[in-house]
Amino acid sequence: MKESRETRKRRLAAIIDRLEKAIPDAGSALDYTNPLQCLVATILSAQCTDARVNMVTPSLFKKYPTVRAFAEADRVELENEIRSTGFFRNKAKSIQSCCRELLDVHGGRVPDTMAELIALEGVGRKTANCVLANAYAQPAVMVDTHVIRLSGRMGLTRETNPDKIEIELKSLLPRERWTPASHLIIHHGRRTCTARKPGCDRCVISGLCPRIGI
Repeated sequence: MKESRETRKRRLAAIIDRLEKAIPDAGSALDYTNPLQCLVATILSAQCTDARVNMVTPSLFKKYPTVRAFAEADRVELENEIRSTGFFRNKAKSIQSCCRELLDVHGGRVPDTMAELIALEGVGRKTANCVLANAYAQPAVMVDTHVIRLSGRMGLTRETNPDKIEIELKSLLPRERWTPASHLIIHHGRRTCTARKPGCDRCVISGLCPRIGI
């Protein structure tokens, strides 16, 4: 029998309740100290682990401490600094283009609205939501590969498009739970509900997930 939206809302609330108890330290795994660093680290995290990004950013942020420093950096030197994160040429281009726009349009400040963030070259909704949630403490649903995978596995949505998944999850959660729910699902995807071999036998949401029986 098809699950009603209200039933899905209640089930997702119960899932988040259990995950909060199991992962009380859930939060961004990226290291940063200001919105610019958050933005750059998030761009670097595409197709790369947060652990690898955190190995690269200490020296990167020391070498390029400001928006202008990134914007005016030698492209080859910047590429070499971030090479180990993968797709380094595209990422360097995105970082520099973005920082140049920050200088030209925003006076060197990272904006704090979705519309302004996604207008920046190289910044999509996922990156913008990460900045809004983590740098500016605004409610946001961050849809990365883990959220995409788990949303389907948990029967929360049939959508596969990240933007549509974001809309769906927002409709199922109260606004104040958007950010914590995102972090919890991401952490659960990393620790337990992994892509290749999900740990269903040790899952804290057993009984709430269609994969292992409701």
